[in-house]
Amino acid sequence: MSDKVELKVGDLAPDFGLKGVITKPETQSVDVKLSDYRGKKNVVLAFHPFAFTAT
Repeated sequence: MSDKVELKVGDLAPDFGLKGVITKPETQSVDVKLSDYRGKKNVVLAFHPFAFTAT
């Protein structure tokens, strides 16, 4: 686990990576890094705890 980073509005987010899943046309796991998109596209993160689970 990395150290806590406090950001203010307007600060650039530090680079990070996440595991993701693409479901179409077939299911596959992917590793995604913020740096893959920096300067090319806008990035929005949305967290859905317990989404698609039987809780």
